[in-house]
Amino acid sequence: MSTLPDPDFHPEFYADVPGKRLLAFFIDTVIIIALCILVLPFTAFTGLFFFPLLYLVLGFAYRVVTLANAGATFGMRVMAIEFRDASGLRMGGGLAVLHTLGYTISWAMPLLQVASVVLMLTSRRGQGLSDHVLGTVALNRRASR
Repeated sequence: MSTLPDPDFHPEFYADVPGKRLLAFFIDTVIIIALCILVLPFTAFTGLFFFPLLYLVLGFAYRVVTLANAGATFGMRVMAIEFRDASGLRMGGGLAVLHTLGYTISWAMPLLQVASVVLMLTSRRGQGLSDHVLGTVALNRRASR
């Protein structure tokens, strides 16, 4: 049995979350690109030759660390949303790794990403594909306090 808020009785927890996740994605992308640019001099600028891999590795680490420590990336914090597990608690390190892995695989396979977006827009809790698999959900932070 889930202790997550019921979207029928507490819609404020899920209001506008898909749009906020999209805006958070753009904010996080800018942050990750900035981190990559900061790291480039430490690679003697050879990181330019494998920039997509650098972005992938730093982005993965950024998402895992921020999700595990605060339940949200910096972009999500700006948009006032955070992730919770099926029992309503913040993600631990292992779940943050699995969620980020699911997110990364979804971006690597466009059909999975489309399915994830469709699920976010049509499911009762606005959950993406990896959210459905792991039982996680993004909630409005102001509503959850």
